[in-house]
Amino acid sequence: MKIVVIGAVAAGPKAACRARRLLPDAEITLIDQDDLISYGGCGIPYYVSGDVSDEKELRSTSFHMVRDNRFFEEAKGLNVRTLTRAISINRKNKTVLVENVKSGEKEELPYDKLVIATGSRPNVLPIPGVDLKGVFTISSLHKAIAIKEMISKGEVERAVVIGGGAIGLEMAEALTDLWGIDTTLIEFMPQILPNIVPPYMAKMLQTHMEENGVKIFTGEGAQEIVGDDSGRVQKVITPKRELKADLVIMAAGVRPRGELAKEAGLQCSSYGAICVNQRMQTSDPDIYAAGDCVETLNLITGKKTYAPLGSVANRQGRVVADNLAGIPSTFDGVVGSFIMKAFDVAIGSTGLSLEVARKEGFDAVQSIAAMADRAHFFPTQAMMFMNLVVDKSTKRVLGLQGFGKMGDGVLARINAVAGLLGKRPLISDISTLELAYAPPFSNAVDVLNTAGNIADNLVSGRLEIVEIEEFCSWMDGKTEHSDWIALDLRHTKEAAPWVERYSDKWMSIPYDQVRSRTAEVPRDKTIILICNAGTRSYEIQRYLRSQGFERLMVLPGGLNVIRRIKPSWWIA
Repeated sequence: MKIVVIGAVAAGPKAACRARRLLPDAEITLIDQDDLISYGGCGIPYYVSGDVSDEKELRSTSFHMVRDNRFFEEAKGLNVRTLTRAISINRKNKTVLVENVKSGEKEELPYDKLVIATGSRPNVLPIPGVDLKGVFTISSLHKAIAIKEMISKGEVERAVVIGGGAIGLEMAEALTDLWGIDTTLIEFMPQILPNIVPPYMAKMLQTHMEENGVKIFTGEGAQEIVGDDSGRVQKVITPKRELKADLVIMAAGVRPRGELAKEAGLQCSSYGAICVNQRMQTSDPDIYAAGDCVETLNLITGKKTYAPLGSVANRQGRVVADNLAGIPSTFDGVVGSFIMKAFDVAIGSTGLSLEVARKEGFDAVQSIAAMADRAHFFPTQAMMFMNLVVDKSTKRVLGLQGFGKMGDGVLARINAVAGLLGKRPLISDISTLELAYAPPFSNAVDVLNTAGNIADNLVSGRLEIVEIEEFCSWMDGKTEHSDWIALDLRHTKEAAPWVERYSDKWMSIPYDQVRSRTAEVPRDKTIILICNAGTRSYEIQRYLRSQGFERLMVLPGGLNVIRRIKPSWWIA
């Protein structure tokens, strides 16, 4: 059997190498237009930052062999053709026309089975100046090497990153943390990580990055990139400001490289992704496709989606190889899982955010759990935040977002829910989910279980909350709610500065005194119950309701959330 694989970064090498193990007699050819292949593209920001010292580490195996032509030929038994561009596919004759990038020499490669793994390309903003020297997209390892070379030569004092997604944020951290570059990030949407995490969690991340030296401006995009007489970048212009820059990185997302498939008459989506079935076959049963160039199924919405991730590409590549070898195997789809680090914190998501869930037609609400990531008495405990998104009418769990100290804590909870989402779990599945417990690792009632319990109270009508954004708008005077008052349930000493500064909005009755001082609670106002995490507030809400109070709302996540947002009205 002649197998030709086009693309040698993630899905392509995975499919080719597993096919070789399953089909020892097959003739397998792996081609790519680049000379650097099989590298961890998601590791590029860490190479730029210096966490990964040598680019070869991104191309090396766990046993320190560089994945180059020689490795794939001698260790894996593949025919490797780098610097070879696939120009067209002749499905009738079952050949691929290829061209040597350097010599221009063309050749036809016959195939019995073809695998397309052409990946994605970065979006280039349609604005003046994108072709100036010093303006980069993160499209290949070559670009990363060029960026690091500029920095190491001392040519970069100021940088602008365009795009507040994961890659943009990681690159902003990389430039600031090790190199001390004056770095600014701009994001067109109102928040960073739009449609991935809720606004309050995005603001928590933004505040943390700003505290570590990254300037972030949301709600404004780049209008123009301006250069000097030599064609080198000088500044980025937005509707609100001009930002000086020696380096500009465009991190405005990616789109699939599906042109080769489309020109061959294969079915593609409206945005250019190759359509495949669960066996990763295209509309031609002898041609498979995998990785960033294909569309897949969202297991929560049941709709087609695009998931350009190295982890997804590798799993799809394995499915391709199985089917090439006659082993029935399927890739059913994704729930959409993500995690990243930013200085000292981790933030992650799986499934749908509240905003996306509502756009998809779900009757969605979110529960916010804020508590220690391990037993509160353990000396290294730190706050962790879990945001569980559920459908109110069916109690189906739709997604989870997490924020906490850098480490594996957030990852563990995200992964636990990610493994359930495709099976349509209910809130009760999260509340009762069995998780390993020991004080150095978690609470006896884990923060994830707590998020489920809060969601159950919320959808059952036992808990009524005020939205964090609405509360902040009231506190800073943007929203008028003259009939509101905050009831601070913390210790009197903790509450005192707030009562003093916001005497018209804030009153204090400690949690353990509310029952004896119920008469002091005003009945003619809407009471916003406030504590550090929301737990005491919920308990007091239940008690006051039993006493005939009706206008009661809990601030979810309590002041543990607010102090990490640090709004203008915050008292340190």
